[in-house]
Amino acid sequence: MEFEIIAEGFSTPEGPLVCDDGSVMLVEVTAGRIRRIAPDGKVTTVAETGGGPNGLAVGPDGALYCCNSGGFDLSTALGMHALPPADYTGGTIQRIDVATGKVETLLTGYDGRTFGGPNDIIFAADGSFWFTDYGKFTADCQRHGGLYHASIDGNLRQVAFGTCLNGVGLSPDGKTAYAAATSERWLLGFDTDPAAGVQPGRVLANFPGRQYLDSMAIEASGVVAVGCLIEGHGIGRIDPVSGATTLVPTPDTLPTNIAFGGPDMRDAYITFTERGALAKCRWPVPGMRLPFNI
Repeated sequence: MEFEIIAEGFSTPEGPLVCDDGSVMLVEVTAGRIRRIAPDGKVTTVAETGGGPNGLAVGPDGALYCCNSGGFDLSTALGMHALPPADYTGGTIQRIDVATGKVETLLTGYDGRTFGGPNDIIFAADGSFWFTDYGKFTADCQRHGGLYHASIDGNLRQVAFGTCLNGVGLSPDGKTAYAAATSERWLLGFDTDPAAGVQPGRVLANFPGRQYLDSMAIEASGVVAVGCLIEGHGIGRIDPVSGATTLVPTPDTLPTNIAFGGPDMRDAYITFTERGALAKCRWPVPGMRLPFNI
């Protein structure tokens, strides 16, 4: 597969979002900002979020919603983990007005606990959203993460707790939420019915070695496309029914995120985080169209 570099020079790019006008937004985790790449390649700043912005999604109100981990001190990075910065106070869910760049804090925690490090977010057709919390690593312990579901007015429920979860996605019928457990290398499935309560998650697929899992997008057929990092790097394609997996290799060892767009939904945009670039390729099948866009 051929990969075209659309733009580069980004500081830890993640969270690509393909807009209806052909532009692509992404976050710069370590720069604390959201950027927009126009179809002609021009890069502009949408907002300064501070902290460590990560996952990005459009809500039914046309605003951006951002998972902000609170940041990382990359000088302490070892493998997939880094310690929080000195000014870390917790993670948040932020709402951003695209026209003005105004950033508002929507959620800061659950049941009296601050979030460790919100990571990825996706909206459902009913206007509610799902997001993961990766947790946080300190010098001597690991803080738990989880999976959450929230209404647009901030009504929040916990779906999973205790695992550092990264990418999140929804099946085309909306009945299953997917999340990637990075270090365990599992794709997990969760029932979206509120009656299911807090769940351990079903292991739908797992990966060998240090093939860590990052963020994901869903193909129109329901196949999950997830970033696979370091060993066996590329985009893993997982049939959530059979658990069968294939890999689309990438030249970058950190293909952290993938997003679909274009008239036929076969334009795949992938953040090459090792290179600090946004790449584009033609995917063999169409991706699932998201319910809201700008």
